[in-house]
Amino acid sequence: MRYNKIRKMDISNGPGVRVSIFMQGCTFNCKNCFNPETHDFKGGKEFTDETVDKVLELADKDYIVGLSILGGEPMHPKNIDGTMKLAKAFKEKYPNKTVWSWTGFLFDRDLKDKEIMKYIDVLIDGQYKDKLHNPTLKWRGSSNQRVIDVPKSLKNKKVILFEEKELVGV
Repeated sequence: MRYNKIRKMDISNGPGVRVSIFMQGCTFNCKNCFNPETHDFKGGKEFTDETVDKVLELADKDYIVGLSILGGEPMHPKNIDGTMKLAKAFKEKYPNKTVWSWTGFLFDRDLKDKEIMKYIDVLIDGQYKDKLHNPTLKWRGSSNQRVIDVPKSLKNKKVILFEEKELVGV
């Protein structure tokens, strides 16, 4: 598994100041994807235990409110194990910080039964659709994508959308 880059202070991929990692590799190839350099599974850098340690160290600041995992495609079968390893380690070390992730897969069709979902707080799902692009949307590029409250969705056994008003202290 590989990753493309890590941002140590990201304010555009989720609420507050976050650490973001962009996984390498995606087969969706959405038209006008904002990250086409992450599509090639052979690009980027090797994802190792040291990568996990680096992300955890970068997040060890009071002003960092969470981790954002993007891509490429973090939930692709070639990436999901590493994504889960990182999300699990993050939630174990920082149980009060949030993990957000973006995926072209659909929560209710493809991901709800995957172990990784135990470590994700908010999932933005669905492939980017250029014809549905809307620059006024928060945290997503096209109107078909959903911002999902994963713990509530798992508990209720149906998709529950994330409500921004629940962001207290950010």
